[in-house]
Amino acid sequence: MHAGKLNAKTAEDLVKTSKDKKASFVAAAIAAGAVSPSDLAHTLATALALPLLDLNAVDPQKLPKNVIDGKLTVQYQVLVLGKRGNRLFIGGADPTDQEAAERIKFATQLSPEWIIVEHDKLAKILEASNTSASESLENIVGGEFEFDVTDEDTTAAPESQEVTTDVEDAPVVRFLQKMLIDAINARASDLHFEPYEYHYRVRFRVDGELREITQPPIAIKEKLASRIKVISRLDISEKRVPQDGRMKLKFGNKAIDFRVSTLPTLFGEKIVIRILDPSSAKLGIEALGYEKIEKDRLLKCIGRPYGMILVTGPTGSGKTVSLYTCLNILNQPGVNISTVEDPAEINLPGINQVNVNDKAGLTFSAALKSFLRQDPDVIMVGEIRDLETADIAIKAAQTGHMVMSTLHTNDAPTTLTRLLNMGVAPFNIASSVLLITAQRLARRLCEVCKTPAEYPREAMLKAGYAEKDIDGSWRPYRAVGCSACSNGYKGRVGIYQVMPISEEIQRIILSEGTAMDIAAQAQKDGIRDLRQSGLIKVRAGATTLEEVISVTNE
Repeated sequence: MHAGKLNAKTAEDLVKTSKDKKASFVAAAIAAGAVSPSDLAHTLATALALPLLDLNAVDPQKLPKNVIDGKLTVQYQVLVLGKRGNRLFIGGADPTDQEAAERIKFATQLSPEWIIVEHDKLAKILEASNTSASESLENIVGGEFEFDVTDEDTTAAPESQEVTTDVEDAPVVRFLQKMLIDAINARASDLHFEPYEYHYRVRFRVDGELREITQPPIAIKEKLASRIKVISRLDISEKRVPQDGRMKLKFGNKAIDFRVSTLPTLFGEKIVIRILDPSSAKLGIEALGYEKIEKDRLLKCIGRPYGMILVTGPTGSGKTVSLYTCLNILNQPGVNISTVEDPAEINLPGINQVNVNDKAGLTFSAALKSFLRQDPDVIMVGEIRDLETADIAIKAAQTGHMVMSTLHTNDAPTTLTRLLNMGVAPFNIASSVLLITAQRLARRLCEVCKTPAEYPREAMLKAGYAEKDIDGSWRPYRAVGCSACSNGYKGRVGIYQVMPISEEIQRIILSEGTAMDIAAQAQKDGIRDLRQSGLIKVRAGATTLEEVISVTNE
C-alpha cells in the first residue's frame, strides 16, 4: 500500500479473503492478481529490510536436501537455501509467517533467517522438486519396489504369523522404505535405529561419520523392529538375544542387499542395517587409491601361484572391498576360487562363496579343510581368528594354493607378531606369507569447495614431512563445506601400507624379532608406513592433514 501498488479497500478485502481461506496475505494478493509477485517481493524486502534473491539465478539441484520435511516446505511454501552454523536460510514470499518460522525452528533445531523470493518462481521450484521426489518415491515404493526375503534357512517362530498383521502397518512400512532409500541416496554404509528411554533416533554412517537423520515417535520402535525382522527372516518373538539376518531390496532390475543385526538394549532393540553394495567390488584396483608402486607390489603377489596375502586394518577400513577386488582380477574361467566368510557380504558370480554357520559346526577351519578336498586354486578366508584356522590356511599356502585373508591389526609389521602370538611357528610364517597390506579410509576432499591452507612449518614437520618436502612448491588444502558435500568432504580415499616379505624380514621373523625390528627393516626396504602414505594423499590434494593424522594416529 505504502509503495502505491495496492489501494486500501483492495488490501482490506484481501486480508478478509486470506483469513477466510486460512491462506497467507501474500498468496491471496497474488492469486487475486492485485499485485505482481516481483513488485510484492521488492516492496517486502524494502519494508522489512530483508535480502531479496532471484530464484532464476539458483540451481535447484544444488540446494540442500532433506533439511526439513517435504510436507513442511509445501505447507508453508518455503525453500531451504543454505545453512551456516546454527542458522538456516529460508527462502519465502511471506516472511511475516511466524508459524512457519516456529515449525521450522522446532523441526531442525536451527535458527531460521528469511530471504525474500518471488512467489511465482518459488512455487515453480517447489512443484518441480515435489513432483520429481514423489515420482521417484512412487517408482521405488510403488509396484516396482519390493522386499525380497532371503533364502537363508532361518525359520520364524509360529507366533510370528499372528504379529504380521500388526507389522504391516502402512506408516511404519513407508517410514522404513523412505529411510532405506534416503540412506542409499546419501551414499550411507550403515543405518542405526536406536531406542532410548524418552526418544528414538535414526542415524546414517556416511563417509565413515555417523550423523543423526531423524527422531521418529518412540511408539514406533516395536513395530519397526518387527517389520525389519519379518523381512529379514528373523524370529520376531525373540527379543532377548542378538540376531543376524539379511534382506534384499528390488527396484526394477536392480537389487541391493542389506545385512541386519539386532541387539537388545535397556529400552528396546537397537537395529543396525549395513548396505552391501556389489558395485564396490567391481570398482577395479585403479579406483581404490593405491599409489603406483603399491599397486605394482600387490598385483605382482596376487599373480603368484601360491602363498598367503593378508589384508589388515580396523572394522570398516575397506578390507573386504580390497580382497574382492583382488579376487575379481583372479576370477577367470580357468581358476577355481572358494571363499568362506561370516557372512559373505558381496555376491560375485564365478566364485564359490560359503557362509560360516557355527551352530551347524561349519566354522572357518571346517570349511577350509573341506576346500582343500575341492581342488581350489585360490582360497579366501574372511578372517583368521584362531590358531586352528591360521594353521590350515598356512598349510594350504605351502601346498600350492593362493590364500587371502584379513586380520584385525594396526599395521603390517604387527600382523606378523600377532601370528607368532597366536602360536604359529616362525618358519611357517616366513615360508608362506608373501605380502601384508594395512589400510585405512580417509574422507576425500570435496572438489567443489576445497581451498588452499597455510600450516605452520613446525606442524608439517611434526606430522611427518621432511624439510625437503615443504619447499613451497605445493600447498595443502582444507575442508570448507558446500551444498554438494558434507562438511567439506565427499567420498573416501584409501591409505595403504603394502609390505612384501623380503629375505631380510624373513630372517627377523625366524629369529623371532619384534614388530619394531620388522618396521625398521621395512623402512630400509623403502616401504611407506600408513602416515607416510597419508601425507602423499595430502600433497596430492585428495584429503586434509587433519584427516590423515586422525586415521593414522597410532
